[in-house]
Amino acid sequence: MKTLAFALAASGLLALGVPAAAQTWIETPEAKMIASEAAAEARADMLAKFGKDYLKPGQYLWDADADPDAPSEVVISLDDQMAYLYLGGELAAASTISSGKPGNDTPTGIFPIKEKKVMHRSRKYDNAPMPHMQRLDDHGIALHAGHLPGRPASHGCVRLPAPFAAKLFGVTKVGTKVLIGS
Repeated sequence: MKTLAFALAASGLLALGVPAAAQTWIETPEAKMIASEAAAEARADMLAKFGKDYLKPGQYLWDADADPDAPSEVVISLDDQMAYLYLGGELAAASTISSGKPGNDTPTGIFPIKEKKVMHRSRKYDNAPMPHMQRLDDHGIALHAGHLPGRPASHGCVRLPAPFAAKLFGVTKVGTKVLIGS
């Protein structure tokens, strides 16, 4: 993950000294490439840390010794349908996800968490519940607890297992960086 931080700083995508509230999402080709590289690196980190390179839908791994107060960063791999949590630059957790189905693709790039709500209801999709919602953009894309069929099936959000979504909600902040790559 240190390689990722260096790449972000070198490319000018790391907004040091800019308040989290002022940051916006980045969907440039460079940001998408960095997010995809982070996703590939995260899978290797999962194997090294937990000794696994695959989880069944709904499963997650969490290092109980990880410091929940350390700075957090989330990496999403759309190809692997996985989410990875880094705390203090070290992999702390990995989880299965369900991202956007074809035609409702989850966007790729680098996004700060813009808003957090313990319980939110979708304004776009029939008041659907979105527990532990962490909004990523102004168009309704968020991380939240939801159904995990083992494939992309959402309207663009990243669905997480409910226990993982709750734990993730507890360690992230508004402004936490989320890298979504293929």
